[in-house]
Amino acid sequence: MNFPLARQYFYREIHQPEKNINLAKAALYIAQEEYPDLDPEEFLNALDTMAEEIEERLPSEPYPLRVIQCINNYLYDDLGFTGNNDDYYDPRNSYLNQVLERKTGIPITLSLVYLEIAQRIDFPMVGIGMPGHFLIRPDFPDVGIYVDAFNQGEILFEQDCEQRLSQIYQQPVTISPTLLEPVTPRRFLSRMLMNLKMIYLNRGEWQKALASIERILLLFPGTPTELRDRGLLYYQIGELASACQDLESYLMQVPNAEDSSFIRQLVAQIRENL
Repeated sequence: MNFPLARQYFYREIHQPEKNINLAKAALYIAQEEYPDLDPEEFLNALDTMAEEIEERLPSEPYPLRVIQCINNYLYDDLGFTGNNDDYYDPRNSYLNQVLERKTGIPITLSLVYLEIAQRIDFPMVGIGMPGHFLIRPDFPDVGIYVDAFNQGEILFEQDCEQRLSQIYQQPVTISPTLLEPVTPRRFLSRMLMNLKMIYLNRGEWQKALASIERILLLFPGTPTELRDRGLLYYQIGELASACQDLESYLMQVPNAEDSSFIRQLVAQIRENL
């Protein structure tokens, strides 16, 4: 496997039963490609320490709202974690080591910090991947509350989630049950990588965007849109044979895609130059 060492660790972590995937480790292996000197154990230990300090403050009767308030007080009031509204698309917001060091991030990475702490204090929570935003909720039957880790741990109800989505899309949105379903670890990691992919594409950093796509394809091999995007990036950096292979694979899977005519023309052009 001709991968950087960090990606080999990532591959090993995600290629086990879903319930065994350690999200924090996998996220740190994503970060390790960008920060080669990163020691994952240092940040896993930091999460352990944070959980231990919260555990000392837990109420004697650990009702969900009381536990959430305890976590919120520690993370946001004492440590000063906050959502990065000032520079939302800074790639550092998507790397767990940087989020822990800088105490700021985007919804999904702040949710990851929250989830990891909750797991360590035996307070089960799950990620909720709403479109345009990411929330978490206690994993108890009929609990009916959601936590917005990006906004100081604000507690939301389903109606609040609808309002939040309506604000994002600037039109009324009705929440369907599927929008509030828990995300699996692989989907969680894929969403983190999709954020990095879009950030690096917008910056014109093709190699880093390519690295994000490659890891998405490790999570979900053969995904047509990712094969297409990887093919387009290969074309952009002059790797024509690889570009042709990915783009042809895309067309084989979705021959009637809206962009199929453009992709066929591009493949024909590439073949003339091979």
